[in-house]
Amino acid sequence: MAGSAGLCQGFGAAVKALEAVAEAEDPGIEGHVLGVDRAVPVIDGGARKMTLRTRKTPLVANRPGLCYQPDIGETERGIPLNEHKDTQAPRDKRLSVALGGFGTIGKAVAESLDAGIDGLSLVAVAARDADKARQRMAKIGNPVPVVSLAELAEHAEVVVECAPASVFTEIAVPAIRAGRILVAVSAGALLDHPGLIDEARKTGARIIVPTGALIGFDAVRAAAEGKIHSVKMVTRKPPKGLAGAPYLEDQGITLDGLTEPLKVFDGSARDGARGFPANVNVAAALSLAGIGPDRTRLEIWADPDICRNTHHIVVEADSARFETTIENVPCEENPRTGRITALSVIATLRGLVAPLKVGT
Repeated sequence: MAGSAGLCQGFGAAVKALEAVAEAEDPGIEGHVLGVDRAVPVIDGGARKMTLRTRKTPLVANRPGLCYQPDIGETERGIPLNEHKDTQAPRDKRLSVALGGFGTIGKAVAESLDAGIDGLSLVAVAARDADKARQRMAKIGNPVPVVSLAELAEHAEVVVECAPASVFTEIAVPAIRAGRILVAVSAGALLDHPGLIDEARKTGARIIVPTGALIGFDAVRAAAEGKIHSVKMVTRKPPKGLAGAPYLEDQGITLDGLTEPLKVFDGSARDGARGFPANVNVAAALSLAGIGPDRTRLEIWADPDICRNTHHIVVEADSARFETTIENVPCEENPRTGRITALSVIATLRGLVAPLKVGT
């Protein structure tokens, strides 16, 4: 016991000395050396090693003699006080990426990753039609395995969901349970499964919804920190860009031979996302960035006089009023999707590892 008391007294003296050194070298230093305000000495058996136990990562000076180990959660650190530890992550560390969906968006993202993005590595893809996916993969310079949707999370740290909304949960649920980063293109499907957000909080997973085919998300998110009064979005697409939407079929609306603009939907972003799951994920994403899917208003028009997918947004907030309009070039392979959507996913992935990130 006497030895333990002496060790504790020595610990206190060492801490005070370190604080004095840090204050002398940098009087404006924030945080505490080694998080000493939360540290307690622990006797390690007969080795009489001094261990620091902290409950959160301290903010400290990284200079010789003052070592720290950035981590999360309660840890025990048996590090001699005079030993400096380099905690910088290896420069060659790469995030592994798996794609859930290998259609228009997935193929474009795979080709970009295959061409090379610093810090990212494509390791697997999955699709509903595995044989077709393997045929496409054979054209990729560095082919990766084609696995089942449920297996994606076992292969990668980042799982990109870019498949039809009908298989959203097959990709999202395993990824979130495994604590992965989920990049979810099908924002409309996420609205129907809000429990996944709560699950992500428990597992440490992250859900990232790319901007997709819209602009102005930074402004909407910033305005949401204050008070947004209203958000309205008007979408206009060529008739073929809305073909096959469940809402049109349920309402018996046909767009064949349309000669003038026709408003086919007027309601909430939530109802619009359900009725047009392959067409207006942008409305769901907008609602998540702003005031929610039930207060975000959405109009959808079939317009035979246009050749681009057009989205016009009006936001009224206590901080600003702004309008944005974007005219997206449809993909030839799938006219319901704009070319910029895949580029948005690529930009999102790049932002995960880039040393500089612009925008909120």
